[in-house]
Amino acid sequence: MTELSIEFFPPQTTEGVVKLKAEREKLACLRPEFFSVTYGAGGSTRERTFAIVREIAAAGFEAAPHLSCIGSTRAGIRDILTGFRAEGIRRVVALRGDLPSGMADPGELRYANELVEFIRAETGNAFRIIVAAYPEWHPQARTPAADLQNFARKAKAGADAAITQYFYNADAYFHFVDKARALGVEIPVIPGIMPIVSFSKLARFSDACGADIPRWMRKQFESHGDDTDAIHALGLEVVTRLCERLLSGGAPGLHFYSMNTAAPTLEICRRLGFVDGDTSRKQRNS
Repeated sequence: MTELSIEFFPPQTTEGVVKLKAEREKLACLRPEFFSVTYGAGGSTRERTFAIVREIAAAGFEAAPHLSCIGSTRAGIRDILTGFRAEGIRRVVALRGDLPSGMADPGELRYANELVEFIRAETGNAFRIIVAAYPEWHPQARTPAADLQNFARKAKAGADAAITQYFYNADAYFHFVDKARALGVEIPVIPGIMPIVSFSKLARFSDACGADIPRWMRKQFESHGDDTDAIHALGLEVVTRLCERLLSGGAPGLHFYSMNTAAPTLEICRRLGFVDGDTSRKQRNS
């Protein structure tokens, strides 16, 4: 059965928290394997992340908090892991993270593979550890080959699975997986999917984080100008077709970057036959 998972970020306001709970309840019909919750640079959203994680777990869903190591100590991470276990959390997304502006000390663990090794040494198999992957290469990597080696180190350190940065070129994903397998990496690599709501915002964010938007896509979206309905319709079509190609090509699941809004993810999953009550999901995966 295709594994679905969905990512949230911790809201900054009480109103945002209330809205996120409502959106999460809408997404429950997808029966996701887990909901992940992001973690700000240097742990800047730590308490808000934990609050959302606890709410998800209390509602009967599996939560996968992000945990970054940059700027942290082993003792601090040990305390966080102890807290996770006390809350019944059994899945974690282990990341290097970004050093907050103005912070000079990178901490005791500088790379994600070191964090994975530490979690395994401290907790054994208590957690299912998920790491990040970059089909179009991490923007700070020296070369594509170096980035692949970094990914292999995380897998060999004890990661159970990986979730990718979002992308819109399916070939980039398949090429990355083939190269990883050639290095002996056998863990599942789950594609990260970003629904398209506002193309102008997506373009700015993609340019900043290094995610490529194919030229044909830019031209198609730009041709619609400020026609939000046309942009919305094209976004659903493009992302649904991307998901179909990924799944038909053997991708083990889909991880949706929901941006705390249910509707786009729900509509894509409805088109894919994954909405509860639609038998096509069961038939497709039987």
